[in-house]
Amino acid sequence: MGAFEIFGGKKLKGEITPQGAKNEALQVINAVLLTSEKVIINNIPDIVDVNKLIDLLSTLGVKTEKIGQGSYSFQADEIDVDFMTSDEYKIKGSSLRGSIMVVGPLLARFGKGYIPKPGGDKIGRRRLDTHFIGFQNLGAKFEYDSETNFYKAHAPNGLKGTYMLLDEASVTGTANIIMAAVLAEGETTIYNAACEPYIQQLSEMLNKMGANISGIGSNKLTINGVSELKGCEHTILPDMIEIGSFIGLAAMTQSEITIKNVAFDKLGVIPNVFRKLGIKLEKRNDDIYIPAHESYEIESFIDGSIMTISDHPWPGFTPDLLSIVLVVATQARGSVLIHQKMFESRLFFVDKLIDMGAQIILCDPHRATVIGLDRKTPLKGITMTSPDIRAGVSLLIAALSASGKSTVLNIEQIDRGYENIEDRLRSLGADIKRIP
Repeated sequence: MGAFEIFGGKKLKGEITPQGAKNEALQVINAVLLTSEKVIINNIPDIVDVNKLIDLLSTLGVKTEKIGQGSYSFQADEIDVDFMTSDEYKIKGSSLRGSIMVVGPLLARFGKGYIPKPGGDKIGRRRLDTHFIGFQNLGAKFEYDSETNFYKAHAPNGLKGTYMLLDEASVTGTANIIMAAVLAEGETTIYNAACEPYIQQLSEMLNKMGANISGIGSNKLTINGVSELKGCEHTILPDMIEIGSFIGLAAMTQSEITIKNVAFDKLGVIPNVFRKLGIKLEKRNDDIYIPAHESYEIESFIDGSIMTISDHPWPGFTPDLLSIVLVVATQARGSVLIHQKMFESRLFFVDKLIDMGAQIILCDPHRATVIGLDRKTPLKGITMTSPDIRAGVSLLIAALSASGKSTVLNIEQIDRGYENIEDRLRSLGADIKRIP
C-alpha cells in the first residue's frame, strides 16, 4: 500500500490545469459500444478507474489505440458477447463502479448485458435499482443471482421506447438508460433524469453519433430511437471536482494559484459555494485566479443564522466537493453546517481532521458542524488513511496546509480519481513525495 509523505505549511504559487472529468469519461467511453465505427475521445484522464474501464472494454473485443496524450480511438466492431460470462470478466467488472454502464449499450446493441456487482468507493449504499428498472421499462428481462452477485439483462426481441419517471435522479442510472434507449424502437421519455454536465456531454456525443435526444440540460429527456449509430470525435470537459479541489487548496495554503481552462460556464454553483466560505476568486477568460488568502470568513444567512452547505442533484452542489468544503471551513473565520444528504458514510473521515486539531462536531452520519479557527490554531501533521477518492484528496489538502510532517496511506484511492497528483502539486511548490 503506497503513501504520500507531506511536509505542510508551505505557500504554493503557479498555474495548474485540471484533468479531464473522471465521471464523464466513465460514461462516454462505454458509449463506444453502441457503434461498430471508430470513435475518438480526447482529454481522457490517466487514472486508475478509467484505465480499468478501457482494459475491460479491450477484453470484450473493443480495439483501443492511444493516439496522443489523453486521446484514444475505440472501435467496437468485433465484440465477444460470450466473454461476459467468463471469470475474467467477472473479476475485472467487479473492481470498478463504472462497469455498470456497459450494460445499457450492450443490451441495446446485442440484446444482452451482464455485469457483476460493481466495486468503487465504500461511501454508503449505492443501489442499482434505477438502472435495471429503466431497462425493464424498455422491455428487457432482469435476472439477479444473489449467490454470485451477478446481474443479467436480456432483450432478445429488442427494446421498445416508453415513458418512465425515475425514482431518483441517478447520474449513472440516467446515463445507462439513455444509452439503452437511443437504439430502442420508438420514443422514450425519461422524467426526473439527472442533468449534470456529464449527462449533457454524453447526450451531445450520442447526437453527434446519430442519436435523436432532446431536452438536454433539463430533467426531462425525449429520445427517438434510431436503427444504428456512427462514429464521432468527442472531447471530455475539465474535471469540475478537481477544479473545486484546487480552489480549496489555494485557500487552505494561502497560495496564489491560477487554474487553467476550467470551462467556467459548466461549473454551475461551485464558484459561488466557495465564495460563501469567504474565498475570493476571479474569472479570467476561461481561467480561475485565486489570490493568496491570509484569512477568509464564512458568510451567514440574511437572518444571521449559521450557514448550511448541502449537496443536491444538479444544478445543486455536487456531493463530491462537500468533503473539500468541510476541510476548507476548518481554517475559516466562522461556522458552517455541512449536510451530506446522499451518502451516509462520507463524513466519517472527519475524525482524522479532529486529530489534526480541527474543531468539528459530527452530529450524525449525514451532518457535521465545523467551527472555523481563523488560522489561530493551525492543523498539525499526522499519519492518516484515505478512505475514498474525495476524502483522500481532502486529507491531502489538509496535510499540505498543516504544520509538520503528514503521511497519507492508501493513496491507491486517490490514484483512482486524480492523475499524477503529486507531480502537479510539486510544480506549485508542494513538498510531497510518494513512498512505497
